[in-house]
Amino acid sequence: MDAQELQLLKNKYDIVGNDAALSRALETAAAVAPTNLTVLITGESGVGKEKIPQIIHQLSRRRTGRYLAINCGAIPSGTINAELFGHEKGAFTGAIGERKGYFEEADGGTLFLDEIGELPKETQALLLRVLQNGEFMKVGSSKVERTDVRVICATNVNLAYAVATGKFREDLYYRLNAIEIRMPALRERTKGDIELLFRKFSSDFAEQNGLGKVSLSHEAIRILTNYRWPGNIRQLKNVAEAVTGIESRPSGAGAGRIEIGPDVLLRYIPNEQDSLLPASAAPRSDSGSSMSDQDKQMIIKALLDLKQHVDTLEERLAAFGRQGNLDGSVPVAPTGGQRPIPAGEQSYEAEWQEQENANTSDAPVADAPVSIRKANDDLIARALERNQGNVKAAARELGISERTIYRKIAEKKSR
Repeated sequence: MDAQELQLLKNKYDIVGNDAALSRALETAAAVAPTNLTVLITGESGVGKEKIPQIIHQLSRRRTGRYLAINCGAIPSGTINAELFGHEKGAFTGAIGERKGYFEEADGGTLFLDEIGELPKETQALLLRVLQNGEFMKVGSSKVERTDVRVICATNVNLAYAVATGKFREDLYYRLNAIEIRMPALRERTKGDIELLFRKFSSDFAEQNGLGKVSLSHEAIRILTNYRWPGNIRQLKNVAEAVTGIESRPSGAGAGRIEIGPDVLLRYIPNEQDSLLPASAAPRSDSGSSMSDQDKQMIIKALLDLKQHVDTLEERLAAFGRQGNLDGSVPVAPTGGQRPIPAGEQSYEAEWQEQENANTSDAPVADAPVSIRKANDDLIARALERNQGNVKAAARELGISERTIYRKIAEKKSR
């Protein structure tokens, strides 16, 4: 696909930006569209993953068939089988008649399943069957039916990690992952894309509501493009519309363009939380990787070791009445019972954040948090080493603020 064809594709689907990773995702979508390959779209929430299945459907031989987009995370687990595969009359309470499911409705067309990682295990098995041979059964029926549907899936979670923790079927993961298209997070795209998107959202909102145009000063643009945008394009759109709706005036005679300075823009951009929580939903495959596999394994191992250590300490505290030192050398504060989060129920990112918060609390520091602190220190050291000591680049890679790295370096020196 040449540059002109790519730009025409962006214009048709209202896609703004010149980032190389974005262009690569669109080119891949156009390349696989004529085939029947199952496509898995990955990326954080709010990056515009829903554009890819639309492109694939319209450029495929199924474009005359139906296109249905389903959010799996929005359907209750008790009814999702009936929604996807249909049900017979009387199959369950409230089933007053026969109903077609999405796979039957989309026969001959394309079915987009968003948030595929939220599917219950039972539904995953049924989905695997329909992907393999096109067969399914309605809820309450023993009759095998067939459908010819192109399935495109999307997720904002790390399915490989979900497989490792037993939350997602391994065979289904490999069946879905025939072709993976990754949509980059907004902070990973070229900074010029952020300004272009702001201008588009602001201009569209002003035109729709009869308001004057707004523009940003050079310093405001710098603030806009340096912000991490954890909510991605969706968050940027909200900010652009809020700035335009409140700061602009009704268009008309004598109403000129209003320039927004940094002080005004900062009212609409939330303060970035001082956190080491990784920002990317999935690791990048290029040299700008936000987290390497080695780093992730190190964090996971540290958390598992920590969990085992905490459980052992809690058992000893219960046995000895929480009195004195357990081994004669390390004073341990009472933990107050079992941890509220069972192993495997949260991602390693959430557990890491929980322990990082515990490190900064007023409670006495025991052995367990020290291992997490060391893991964080090691992760920062690796990022600095990869970026030749450039704190700004390391902070961008880890998805944290520069002041966090400086604070951690100062803490390490003082220990």
